[in-house]
Amino acid sequence: MSFLPILYGLALGDALGWPVEFKTLAEIRAHYGPHGITEPPDPALFTDDTQMTLAVAGALVEAGDANLESLMNIVSQKFIAWSHHPDTPHCAPGNTCLRAVKQLEQGRNWREAGIKSSKGCGSAMRAAPIGYLYQHDPDRLREVAHAIGFATHQHPAADAASIAAAYLVKLALDGVHPKEFSGRVFEFCLRISDDFDYAILRLNHTLGWMDTDAAIRHIGQGWTGEEAVALAIYCCLRHPDDWIAAVRLGANITGDSDSIASITGGLLGARLGLHAFPKDWIARLERRTELETVAEKLTRKKAESTRR
Repeated sequence: MSFLPILYGLALGDALGWPVEFKTLAEIRAHYGPHGITEPPDPALFTDDTQMTLAVAGALVEAGDANLESLMNIVSQKFIAWSHHPDTPHCAPGNTCLRAVKQLEQGRNWREAGIKSSKGCGSAMRAAPIGYLYQHDPDRLREVAHAIGFATHQHPAADAASIAAAYLVKLALDGVHPKEFSGRVFEFCLRISDDFDYAILRLNHTLGWMDTDAAIRHIGQGWTGEEAVALAIYCCLRHPDDWIAAVRLGANITGDSDSIASITGGLLGARLGLHAFPKDWIARLERRTELETVAEKLTRKKAESTRR
């Protein structure tokens, strides 16, 4: 499978959630109506979530089979280039990512640059290319997801979230139904972080609830990595075969709307493929040529790695 459905899915989810990222659900509904925001603006602009995903994908294309230190040197350079991109200041980039990348630019090794106290969702939002490339090598997936997340976010919950977000893409590509996501990811990330484990347990508490708003409030707001991953799983569970409904659910919350909709969009893009997206949404997506080029390169890289 091409990486393009995953990249389109996360970029469109990102673009849908960005206009309402800092609004409460009540404010969203007051502005957009009782169903909240239902489609991205035209043009559909994305944020640092997609920008950093492109940086990770680009690094994997260049050094996906290299040893970890060589890979992380390229990741560091890609992150530094991202921080200087003219679009970056306008996309509400996370303070943790900016601070850590500044440390990388000053020569810190990736093991030392990350912010130890931060468990923001920045480590999880960019992990999809890792799950795609290393779909059939879970040990390498874990190693790379840990390192790329740790370069900016060193809290154990952020570490678990990065690994989990990558592993969820692998599960979706494997054809695992979203009803199995929480159990499988809980087992894969067990004992990395009590906060992450508890977020998955909160998600499981809500599985029989009819009130989606109450369920989302119970899980959290998604500003932290463990909550963002748990909320994305919840959105996939509620609408496993309806990409539009799932990303709309992720965007219309009191919390980190763009990150939750983006992670959700990438997961269901992996599950459902290109036919899941409205054609007019794709037509309005910014930097499409760049997205398609990066997706093609990563797809070729995976095919080459598989043949070895």
